[in-house]
Amino acid sequence: MTRKFTLSCILCFLLLLTADLIACTTFVISGKVTADGKPILFKNRDSDQMQNSLVFFQDGRYKYIALVDGTKEWKTMVWGGYNETGFAIINSAAYNNNVGDTSKFTDQEGVIMKLALQTCATLADFEKLLDALPKPMGLDANFGIIDASGGAAYYETGNYNYKKFDANDATAAPNGILVRTNYSTRSDLTKGFGFCRYNTAMTALSAAAAEKKISPPFLFNNLSRNLTHSLTQTNLCENLPKDRNVPEYKFFLDYIPRESTSAAIMIVGAKSRDRARDAMMWTILGFPLTSVAIPTWISGGTILPKAVTLNEKLQSPVCLAALKFKEECFPLTYDHGDRYINLSVVINQQKTGYMQLLQPVEQEIFNKAGTLTGELEKSRDPEKEIQLFYAWLDQYLEKSYKAKFNLDLFN
Repeated sequence: MTRKFTLSCILCFLLLLTADLIACTTFVISGKVTADGKPILFKNRDSDQMQNSLVFFQDGRYKYIALVDGTKEWKTMVWGGYNETGFAIINSAAYNNNVGDTSKFTDQEGVIMKLALQTCATLADFEKLLDALPKPMGLDANFGIIDASGGAAYYETGNYNYKKFDANDATAAPNGILVRTNYSTRSDLTKGFGFCRYNTAMTALSAAAAEKKISPPFLFNNLSRNLTHSLTQTNLCENLPKDRNVPEYKFFLDYIPRESTSAAIMIVGAKSRDRARDAMMWTILGFPLTSVAIPTWISGGTILPKAVTLNEKLQSPVCLAALKFKEECFPLTYDHGDRYINLSVVINQQKTGYMQLLQPVEQEIFNKAGTLTGELEKSRDPEKEIQLFYAWLDQYLEKSYKAKFNLDLFN
């Protein structure tokens, strides 16, 4: 009896540890409620793999750009992305689709997302893929999908079945928005994680919809960098630290950004299948509070910005920089030090926190990308224009990081 109890305690501890690391916050927005008619897919990724990069893949039926880990398995699994048809996919671990299931086959989410990007063009294609997979599928996830035919949905997926939730269905999504964290709504709601993050995200997104502020800059700043807590009603942006050099620690658990957040991606879909080339992806690598959003397009060709590209060391420059800055945000190495953020170096009254110093850099990227987006919709040679933008982007980031932080981004 004692031995069984001890084993149960160990298993519970391991589950809690895993949940603390893999705690993504995601959402799907129907194109019916966005200003430009384009659907949006978002993932704030939490992981024990902090080194994240982008890769342009050509190993399937369709070309695709995807987020990968900086490990030797980077070719075999991905953690979100989109392909040349305008099909995009992300996931969040669910933890409650397979309650009571004793299957040993698990952790196939990254493999399935890669397969989906290689082969799927529509939500229907993804459903056929799930139906055809051998069972058990090794899945316990919420998959968010958009396509260029207007599709936008979640698939709450376990080892043997799934349930679709359509963002275009007013019953399932009254305001055209669906949010998923680390539980599936169809399953046992006493299991899973992320209930506070779900409420924080839904509150922010509902306000954005009501105020008609649904745009990539607004969504990144109000989701990836959201410093409010829906349960405690804490807002870390109030009563800011006075001095960057005087540490001020705040308990940092169950916020949307977490110590374990390694990236954020936002895919802006296409209005229609004949405009699939207009789809694109914004990515924040490393840690949202110490990094910047960078745009990429499949129509820009195989060469991505150097700042986000996986290099021979399985790293990307902007991710390395973000992780270096992040060390100052979580300097405590004893007790549960990773649950206490030094807010002074993130945001302060002097406006010298990392988030504040990087904000104008990111805004300039959004401004330039916004102009380019309008031009690309009329362009006959988008690849050339995007490559020119990438060249400007890398030079601008190199100059900005040197001037603001005395950091050589590419050395």
